[in-house]
Amino acid sequence: MQHWRWLVFLFTFSSLTHAEQIRVAVASNFAPVAEQLSARFELHSGHKVILAFGSTGKHYAQIANGAPFDLFLAADSRRPELLEKEGRAIKGGRASYAIGRLVLWSADSSLVDSNGEVLKQGNFERLAIANPRLAPYGQAAQELLESLGVRESSQSKLVRGENISQTLQFVRSGNAQLGLISLSQLKSLQPKGSWWLPPSDSYTAIDQQMVQLTDKPEATAFWVYIKSEEAQKIIAEYGYDLPEPTQ
Repeated sequence: MQHWRWLVFLFTFSSLTHAEQIRVAVASNFAPVAEQLSARFELHSGHKVILAFGSTGKHYAQIANGAPFDLFLAADSRRPELLEKEGRAIKGGRASYAIGRLVLWSADSSLVDSNGEVLKQGNFERLAIANPRLAPYGQAAQELLESLGVRESSQSKLVRGENISQTLQFVRSGNAQLGLISLSQLKSLQPKGSWWLPPSDSYTAIDQQMVQLTDKPEATAFWVYIKSEEAQKIIAEYGYDLPEPTQ
């Protein structure tokens, strides 16, 4: 991590008399973690963090059209890379902060077996996934179905959420018997039912990256905090794998 970022971080944390606010666009899967991290950051720094949750695809479109966000916590690496190439990001302001995991969950405690065979057997009417065009977790779900050889046979049973939060809601409401959601959602809500954690190599790793969009010192400080040991420990507790540390 760049040395200057740590200097800004230390300076900002020591400037409680000049509290400012920043706006952060956050991928839906990361909502409960972002709320906890921002609360810790506000406590430490005195600054205010305003969070906006939604699909990574929609957030990208909003930022590209001028939405005034200071930081973007995406659910993939592609949109942050695009923003960097388009000149909308601060130089050196892109980094991985978490590696997401998919989980198959049903509110029915007897429906999902320990190997996820229910997807091959097809003994269900509706399977909820996030929209692959908007949400990286939806793209990962499609890849998982492909790896199991059931992508074509399951098409007529799919219901697609605009984001991973709506996908979860489809299952909780009973509109779908099964859903491919994020492990972080399962860990934060701890719902009843049955679930299966697919092997992480059955879909492309969900490399969640953040990108700084303005040069506000408070945005830099939050960026650095998310990469801190304290924040990374919180992220891991929600079921994310952690990216390799960068120098």
